[in-house]
Amino acid sequence: MNRHNAPPVVYPLGRSPFLGGLLLVLWLAGLVSVLLWCNVTRQFDWRMLPAGFSVLLAGLAARITWDNLPGGQLAWDGDVWRWESPSFQTGVGEHALSVIADFQQRLLLRLENQAGASLWLWAEQNAMPERWLDFRRAVYSPHRSHASLPAHDFVPVEPCGSPSPAVAPSKAMQSQHVPQAKP
Repeated sequence: MNRHNAPPVVYPLGRSPFLGGLLLVLWLAGLVSVLLWCNVTRQFDWRMLPAGFSVLLAGLAARITWDNLPGGQLAWDGDVWRWESPSFQTGVGEHALSVIADFQQRLLLRLENQAGASLWLWAEQNAMPERWLDFRRAVYSPHRSHASLPAHDFVPVEPCGSPSPAVAPSKAMQSQHVPQAKP
C-alpha cells in the first residue's frame, strides 16, 4: 500500500446543471402526482389543499436552495482539505471530506469542519475534466497526516555542499574480520 498522500489538487465547485435538473424533475413529479390525484377523484377534498401547498413549498425550497448553492473551490494540499470561496473565510483548513454518493462523473460530498458544521457539495466532471481523475484520487485516497507517518518518510534533504557518508559502519562491524575469498 502506498504510504504517501495523494498529490495536491484544486477543483472548482458551484451550481450543477445536473442537480438543477434533478431538483426540477423531483418537483415536477410531485406536482404531477397532486394534479393526477385531483383528476382521478373529480371532487374537492380538504386533503388536496395541504398537498398542493406542500408542492408549492417544495418548489420554493428547491429554488432557494439552487440560488444559495455555494460556489468556490475545494483544495487538497496533500494533507488537509480546504474550502475556498469569496463568501467564506477558511481560517483553519482542517476539514473532513465524506463521499455521500458516487455516480462516476458526479460526486455528492459532505465537508465538515472541526466544529461539526457541514457543507454539502456537488462535484461534476465537466467543471474541469482535465483534473477530474486527480480530484477523485484525492477524494478516495486514505488520508494520513504527517504525524501518523513514520519519520523516515520526511527525512530532510541534505544541502548539496555537504554530502553525508552513504554507510556509517558501527563499531561492531569494524571489529569483525571478514575472510577474503581465495581464487
